[in-house]
Amino acid sequence: MRPVTFVDMEVRPGVAMESQSGLQNLRPRIFGALVEPAGGVRDVAAIVMHPTSNYMGHYLLQPLAARGIACMGLNSRYAGNDTMLLMEQVLLDLAAGVRYLRARGYRKVVLIGNSGGAALASFYQAQAEQFSATHFADGLPTHLQAGDLPPVDGIVLSAAHAGRARLIAEWLDPSVIDEADPLATDPEWDLYDGRRATPFQSEFVAAFRAAQLARRERIETWVLAQLRRLRADPRGPQDRTFVVHRTHSDPRFLDLTLDANDRAAGSIWGDPRAVNYGANAMGRLNTLRSWLSQWSSRSQADGPSNLARTTVPVLLMTHTADGSTFPSTARAWRDAARDRLVEVAVRGGNHYLAGQPELVALSADAMSDWIGRAVCR
Repeated sequence: MRPVTFVDMEVRPGVAMESQSGLQNLRPRIFGALVEPAGGVRDVAAIVMHPTSNYMGHYLLQPLAARGIACMGLNSRYAGNDTMLLMEQVLLDLAAGVRYLRARGYRKVVLIGNSGGAALASFYQAQAEQFSATHFADGLPTHLQAGDLPPVDGIVLSAAHAGRARLIAEWLDPSVIDEADPLATDPEWDLYDGRRATPFQSEFVAAFRAAQLARRERIETWVLAQLRRLRADPRGPQDRTFVVHRTHSDPRFLDLTLDANDRAAGSIWGDPRAVNYGANAMGRLNTLRSWLSQWSSRSQADGPSNLARTTVPVLLMTHTADGSTFPSTARAWRDAARDRLVEVAVRGGNHYLAGQPELVALSADAMSDWIGRAVCR
């Protein structure tokens, strides 16, 4: 095991009361864990980061360092709590990590977009190459400038979700008939009441997907109306919180013939019905602004569309037994990067490679080999 360096970086303040910690609001900081190779060689380093997950203990840190690639697991200011998460603000946090590694002497920097970090890595590099994020999705200025985001030299996508807005569109439970009542249900769209056998009919799946999008559109319409109402008063608040119940309902969790891969039935987080009704789940607690930035059709952080705007080489690590990324997800990434992309199948790999140390080693080998050939050539 290589020693771990604790990294502490000051970042630009965000919105008012972004954190309940006065220390964090007055002196915002982000934190990371850096593992470097033996021998002091500082040729190439990788950052693995997620908009909200804690990656300071990520499974790739030690294996990549053992293969000669420094790796930093970097946390955003929203680690563990995406209630107020603004994707545009996370760009600044990732930029701080890139600058840190450059200042430490690393000649090449690669972003490893694992899980929900894939869309973040793509968003970052797209903005670093062709800056356009002058405003948040709600219309307020970001105060970002092109020079704030130093570009990197390559992107690795691993068990890569295509973006939070795409994910919520595929996971929202369309059986919700009252946004204020977590139990109010239209049985026609309830995947978990046991009345529909798998495999589901294609007509049902198409109608289910349309109903999911319709629910997202209703939420988005309400969010925009609430913003207009609040901002009509110059002295009024700029934002408010709200709850979105039941955000974990995808026919692919139950029907393994849909977007078929090697996955087992269920959710990557356990019983999908329990996750769907859970008090703490993806997209559960939001603000108007964070919903638009992360989860809405107006989000600027779509993974494949941003990846298409980049020019750097891309490695796609496809976990074939992942229950949250599917052949259609990989296809979207391939279509975005085309001949810049190399794909490696991690056969039998679940989403987190949990209990699969041999596949962690395989992944680290593939990443190290690709970085040596495509980035450090």
